[in-house]
Parts: sequence; structure tokens; C-alpha cells
Amino acid sequence: MASCLAAPFLQVFFKNPLDNPISRTDTALPKGVITTLVILLIALLASIAVYLYRHSDPYIRDVLTLSGNPDQGQVIFQLNCAVCHGLNGDGLVGPNLHHVAARKSKIGLIHQVISGDTPPMPQFQPSPQAMADLLEYLEEL
Repeated sequence: MASCLAAPFLQVFFKNPLDNPISRTDTALPKGVITTLVILLIALLASIAVYLYRHSDPYIRDVLTLSGNPDQGQVIFQLNCAVCHGLNGDGLVGPNLHHVAARKSKIGLIHQVISGDTPPMPQFQPSPQAMADLLEYLEEL
């Protein structure tokens, strides 16, 4: 008789783990959702790595700490960039640069200028102050 009374009592404390709603498979996230979350996490980590890499470049760090003068930047632009981009940045051989600061970050613009990765644009690395001046001018275009 004692075993009959103890059975309901023991069932309260010793439940079947498969009855736990957390461990049931019908409440788990679908594999597609998990895959999407993993891909988003990888993309986020890659973006952070690129950001940190670009900010670790001492030249870029130096440029970003300086205040630029747009008038000096215009002189630098006319001497080095206007042949391809036009006197006012309207574009000739090179693309139109109006509102380029809205399309590219400062780091992206610096990389574009100094890398030479997009022929026919030559590699060009002005002094950090000259680059800061050029960035200020490009923001005004």
C-alpha cells in the first residue's frame, strides 16, 4: 500500500526528462533560422575585423585625427585629381565625385586614394594633413 501512495509523490520529483518542454524538439528553432543567425554572426564578425584592420593603419589613424582645410583640399584636388575627375569633380575619365562623402566613409575614401586598386586611378599617398584637407574638400562636393 505504501508503494501505491509513494508513486504519485515520486512522479512529482522524478519526471521523465523528455516531458521537459525545453528539451522537446518541437519547440526548437528551425535549422533555417539557426543557419541564418550563424551567417549573420559571421558577417558581423567579418565587418568588425575589417573595421579594426583599417583603423590599425597608422596613416589612416593620423589622417582621421587631423582637421582638414577645404580650401587647401581644393588646391590638392586641382593639382592631383582634376585631370581625371574634372575641375569641379564632375567626372571625365574618373567618376563624378559630387556627394562622394555620402557614398563612401572617410576610411573608404582614404583607401581609394592611397591604394591604386581601381585602375586607371594611380596610387597616391599625400601627407596626412594633405589627405585630411582633401577629405574636407570632398565632403563639400
